[in-house]
Parts: sequence; C-alpha cells; structure tokens
Amino acid sequence: MFDPTAFENMRIVMEGNFYDKDLNGEMVIVDRNDCINTAKLSRTYDLSFHLSRADPLVTCRFSLKANIENLTAELLPSIQSNKYAGCMVTIEFIFEQTFDGLKVNEIETILKQIWGEKRMITLTYSYKPLLPGQKGSYQAQISFDRMITEDQIDDLIVMTDYMLQTLERLEEVL
Repeated sequence: MFDPTAFENMRIVMEGNFYDKDLNGEMVIVDRNDCINTAKLSRTYDLSFHLSRADPLVTCRFSLKANIENLTAELLPSIQSNKYAGCMVTIEFIFEQTFDGLKVNEIETILKQIWGEKRMITLTYSYKPLLPGQKGSYQAQISFDRMITEDQIDDLIVMTDYMLQTLERLEEVL
C-alpha cells in the first residue's frame, strides 16, 4: 500500500463534501471525471453540479489538478521545491445565453463580490457564427494564483458554499 498524495487526500475530502450536499438536496451532481495521464504523469479530477431546482441554467465545475512537479515536490522533500507541492484548483460556471454586454458586466460584478478582487476571473463567450440567433456558451472561470495544499482543505470545503452562492446569484440574473 502506498501513502496517499495531497491530491488524493484533497480529492477524497472534496468528493465526500460534494456528495453530502447532493444527498442533502443542495445540489445535483451531473458529471465526474478522475483522469490519470500516464504520458505526463498528471492527475485531474473534476466534478460538475447544478442547483437542485427545475430547469437549472448554470452548471459549476470544480477541478483539481496535479502534475509531475507537484508529486515530485511532495514525495522528495529533500529537493526543497515545496512551492510546487499541492494542487491547482479551478472553478468554472457554464451556461448558455445570447450575448448581452450589460449582463457580462453584471456577471463580473457578482463573481468579484463573491470571490474577491484578487481572484483571476476569466469570462469567455463562444458561439457558432454560421448559426445566427443561436444561444452561445458562457464560461466564467475562477483561478487561484497559487498552489492549494492540504493545509487549505477546510478552505476548500468553505469554497463549496461560495460555489453554491454563485450558482444562486447567476440563476437570479439569467
């Protein structure tokens, strides 16, 4: 048996947290992926969910990623690369709407109010230009400019409440 990595520990804690909220009726889990890239020795875990309501408009995707540098820094502390030990966390909110510049500003304001001014927020809109009048796809991504370690597991759990709050606020404006 091997000692679980920080990635494994954080994945297990977050997965349990998400499934508890699903069982309590706070959210509905709609997708989950746990991928190992053996060519690059990296791991990615993501879980997608939406609010427990009829016809939800917005889906949230939580992603946890660790690559070979992260694993090496954790398993070989003698090389003193602790700044790489841990995982990268990304949170995305995905929904379809026709493009509306005023709505984009409102969405950005909501994301900054909930996640803070220091978070890197990227909002993209894609559509099929040869199909006029179709709804396009929005993707709002919250990134953190640092490694997340096991020391922040409690923060990750609290972050789930921010995800739910963001879903509720986005659903209100859409």
